[in-house]
Amino acid sequence: MSSIDTIKRPIEHELDKFEQHFRALKSHVPLLDRIMYYIVRRKGKQVRPMFVFLSAQICGGTTEATFTAASMVELLHTATLVHDDVVDESDERRGFFSINALWKNKVAVLVGDYLFAQGLLLALKNKEFRLLEIISEAVKAMSEGELLQLEKARRLDIKESVYYDVIRQKTASLIAAACSVGAASTTKDETVIEQMRLFGENLGIAFQIKDDLFDFGTDDVGKPLGIDIQEKKLTLPLIYALENASRSDKGHIMNLIKRHMTSPKK
Repeated sequence: MSSIDTIKRPIEHELDKFEQHFRALKSHVPLLDRIMYYIVRRKGKQVRPMFVFLSAQICGGTTEATFTAASMVELLHTATLVHDDVVDESDERRGFFSINALWKNKVAVLVGDYLFAQGLLLALKNKEFRLLEIISEAVKAMSEGELLQLEKARRLDIKESVYYDVIRQKTASLIAAACSVGAASTTKDETVIEQMRLFGENLGIAFQIKDDLFDFGTDDVGKPLGIDIQEKKLTLPLIYALENASRSDKGHIMNLIKRHMTSPKK
């Protein structure tokens, strides 16, 4: 049994029920239903819904609101992945063709928008305004983190402290939201909700550092490698390399990033 299966074991029933709920999402547009079926079929490990249910269990037990929270998190996470693939011009996601590779960018952007709307409407229909507030803050932070990274990438002078600001907003904010909505779905204690948010934030930072390391490796991780270099993103391995390199090596690395980042050989 894998480590992820061990972690999921206390919430197996909840995850099965959640998956049935998530699969039942339907629209009035056949193309959208076809794409949604494709998205559900190639689902990942569902790490974020897992954190919602585990957090709820820690804080008092799952409720109907917990299933709403898990669906919101998964819808919004999927929306960001669809939009990211358009921005990154990526043709692959989790070993499958991306939505933009199969249906082009315009369709992919609209599908991402649809998923965002579905997630927000789910909270409104169930009058879960605290959950809506937490998730909306996370989406705002994710956008700010991506824009901060783009701004800094142009100048290639990012410091370690700025890197942590970027990943705290870009990645850790949604995992933090998953943990805090899980707590908020079962308790009104804001101290507990904040503790779960901080736990998720630290976990998300660790997750992003490991993900950034994968970009420099050769293992099949379900997405193209070397993308960060191509986009001039200064992640932690590269920040450390530049800080510790000799002056000539640093100049050589900077030259490669500025002028040859699209060359796989370089």
